[in-house]
Amino acid sequence: MKRFIAVMVLIAFSVGLFLAFGPANSNAASKKQVTITYVRGKDETHATEKIIKEFMKKNPDINVIYKENPSDTGQNHDQLVTVLSAGGSDIDVFDMDVIWPAEFAQAGYTLPLDRFIKRDKTNLNDYIKGTIDAARFKGQMWAFPRFIDAGLLYYRKDIVPQNELPKTWDDLIKVAKKYKGKNGTKYGFLMQAKQYEGLVCDAIEYIASYGGKVVDESGNIVVNNQGTIDGLNMMRKVITSGIVPPNINTFTEVETHTAFINGLSVFARNWPYMWAMINSPQSKVRGKVGILPLPKGSKGSAACLGGWMVGINKFSKNPEASWRLLKFLVQKEGQKLMAIYNGNVPVYKPLFNDKDVIKANPLIGDKKFIEAILAAVPRPVSPIYPKISDVMQIELSNIVNGKKDVKTAVADMDKKLKEVVKTSK
Repeated sequence: MKRFIAVMVLIAFSVGLFLAFGPANSNAASKKQVTITYVRGKDETHATEKIIKEFMKKNPDINVIYKENPSDTGQNHDQLVTVLSAGGSDIDVFDMDVIWPAEFAQAGYTLPLDRFIKRDKTNLNDYIKGTIDAARFKGQMWAFPRFIDAGLLYYRKDIVPQNELPKTWDDLIKVAKKYKGKNGTKYGFLMQAKQYEGLVCDAIEYIASYGGKVVDESGNIVVNNQGTIDGLNMMRKVITSGIVPPNINTFTEVETHTAFINGLSVFARNWPYMWAMINSPQSKVRGKVGILPLPKGSKGSAACLGGWMVGINKFSKNPEASWRLLKFLVQKEGQKLMAIYNGNVPVYKPLFNDKDVIKANPLIGDKKFIEAILAAVPRPVSPIYPKISDVMQIELSNIVNGKKDVKTAVADMDKKLKEVVKTSK
């Protein structure tokens, strides 16, 4: 009888163990794996594959299918719109240019992220302010910044003494005039002034440094203001001061970096990518260049924001898993892997002091570089940004070429932009 009782107790105990740790634990371990798809433009560095692999290692319940769109931004945009406009759920998470969030939000392509941010207590102050501003539209966050580009002022260290480095736009004109022609240079300053998107970027820097705006937080056109007029008057002053090439209205980034790395200018405004070119073996100015924030206007220094964001498809069948991937991409671990393996400048500010990140990209350890990118401001945040840009390019080109005075061009820009907004509703 005692043996029978002992056997029964053992069976009961075994059944208890099975119920406690068998099916329940087995169910947890074999919980159905969720599959999501992440899409971005072509990554020649293959860093994205490493980041995704690390994410799946830490999140075994999520399988990520990684797909690449064309590297051409326009083609990438159009392919995304084709899927998203049809309400397709083939894409869950996707990268987007810094100028797309408002357009995609207005079109109903993206999922607002505020509830996730609030629930997980994500600290937006850990990110560069300009990148957060570019992701916000009508009071909501529609994307999250991944990496940043911002306008910089490059200068010849072998020509300009440290005590003469320009702080204001007027300083730039004065110093560029003084040293133009020294050490084989022909020009004092280079910028992007052809009628294209780059001209809008340069103009935004002048406008914002004088406190001007093109579009307000509600999407209203407010370009006809004193800050805009003062900023564009300064841009015109720089162009007509004799420090830029006579054909500056043909200059894009390509003409700028070609001339600068060949030693033809004392100063140049360009994006961070030029740093690697300056320090390449082919450069004639290798080891002779420093960087600064762009000169100040009456309201401080401003750099046009470039870079990429990441968002979630509104029609994703797995928004929670998508958020987990997005969060990994934009927080410390994913940002660090991106900075080390891809070379992009992170937007997560705590990484600016990370030794591994600085070793991989010494520019991030440069205090002047960090000062410059922290001054980044977005281009007009609008769902019809391409149309706004088209109007701005025409009127800004009229200023560059002297076809219109600044006040007239700004008044015409204001009128045309308001008409574009009106007809787009």
